[in-house]
Amino acid sequence: MPEDYSRLIRTIPDFPEPGIMFRDITPLLQDAEAYQDAIRNLCSPFEAQEIDQIVAIEARGYLLGAPMSMELNAGFVPVRKEGKLPFDTIKAKYTLEYGHTAIEMHKDALINQDKVLIVDDVLATGGTLKATIALVEQLGATVVGIAVLIELEALGGRSQLGEYQIFSHLTMRSCSSTARGVKFRYS
Repeated sequence: MPEDYSRLIRTIPDFPEPGIMFRDITPLLQDAEAYQDAIRNLCSPFEAQEIDQIVAIEARGYLLGAPMSMELNAGFVPVRKEGKLPFDTIKAKYTLEYGHTAIEMHKDALINQDKVLIVDDVLATGGTLKATIALVEQLGATVVGIAVLIELEALGGRSQLGEYQIFSHLTMRSCSSTARGVKFRYS
């Protein structure tokens, strides 16, 4: 059985706002073995599916989505904060744990027949992922699954996302700063 790399997730209290317990994945990214294992594990549930595009959410989702696109032989589509993409875009607004914002995707990023895997670093309240699903479906593509490095189970984001296949590499049951309540998933 592979090693549990949850020790490489650092919790930063009160970032970016007071009361938020930010999950910093940079220690995991700095450990080559852990990073490679996380990418393989995130890809594993979707290897038998024909994925046309990985749609990854700015910014940490890119660090997972880009290597996953190579592993799954799929294209890569960035979802960015409003006003950051250079071409014509579509937009979805959503609520964060600490405010409101919008994300965008190029309007020609996907085609009707595309099968899409959405990738992000953390599933918290589900707002960002729900908005990304809306963008993908607005362009007529099909969401075949969602892959996240960490799921903060106590925030209930999974319940906001409907019946999509969701795979999380790590599930943190509490939102405290301790490592207790962490479950590591392997395929």
